[in-house]
Amino acid sequence: MSGALVLDSEGLAKVVQRDREIHEWLTAARDADLPVITSAAVLVEVIHPRINDAALKWTLSRIRVEPITAPVAHSAAALLRAAGLHGHKYAIDAMLCATALTHPGRVVVLTSDVDDIAALTAGHPRVTAEKV
Repeated sequence: MSGALVLDSEGLAKVVQRDREIHEWLTAARDADLPVITSAAVLVEVIHPRINDAALKWTLSRIRVEPITAPVAHSAAALLRAAGLHGHKYAIDAMLCATALTHPGRVVVLTSDVDDIAALTAGHPRVTAEKV
């Protein structure tokens, strides 16, 4: 089976905090042999003085942090353009969505910004956003 479980900043933060709902998603992904990923750009939002560094490092050792390459950046810009969005408010979400689209199959994005993710992936029905 192909696909991926993708974590935005809220999803990643909840993994670090050992949130029960997120744990269920991670268990389902593991049982389906799906990778759990995030974008390197998400780390900018998640790393702050109040984060538990040890828990974050442990979490990051168990998921894939995908780099922002030039093709991913161009794809993110195209997603923004197609959605009629621009600016820093949507940039990290766009990079996350572009990263998600590099994976084949059904992709689920765990996010606190369901509307933004849905707008950015409107032309890509294999990507769905789930509220966390």
